[in-house]
Amino acid sequence: MCLAIPTQIIALHEDQQATVVLGGVERQISLVMTPEAQIGDYVLIHTGYAITVMDPEEAQASLEAFAELAQIQEEMETHGLETPWCFQTPNAVY
Repeated sequence: MCLAIPTQIIALHEDQQATVVLGGVERQISLVMTPEAQIGDYVLIHTGYAITVMDPEEAQASLEAFAELAQIQEEMETHGLETPWCFQTPNAVY
């Protein structure tokens, strides 16, 4: 299963590259598919590429859903329960 994760652009670079931040981690990504993206925009990231520019409210709702899943996973692990695959939070892979 692959996920596209919303992240916020914090810097633009040459050659359609940008820096994004997610959970305090900065990564360089490609804007080749979203050349209209600007600093402050939220973009969906998949395999190192911004695949779409997101509405800020939609991005926040998605990030809150990921945080809720992470909390559920943590609570299950604390109680010694196996986390179903559908609740496992993805590693941030760009």
